[in-house]
Amino acid sequence: MPPVRRAFPPEDFDRVLPSVLANITRKINPQRRHRSYPRVVKRARHNSYRVKRPGDTGTRHTGPATINISTLTPRAA
Repeated sequence: MPPVRRAFPPEDFDRVLPSVLANITRKINPQRRHRSYPRVVKRARHNSYRVKRPGDTGTRHTGPATINISTLTPRAA
């Protein structure tokens, strides 16, 4: 079998890399809805999650989740 020319030869790496990265990042993930669902399973098996009930519906939030980082004050031992 004759050798096959690679589509991305190493010597062209610096020249081709920006266009490859542009192709990868062209279609980013779409915006997601702000919602959350309770941790449940449809059928009971050997796990610790509760079984889904008819009232287990998602919760829509007005905005994305916020993360609050609190510093703890050290206590005397």
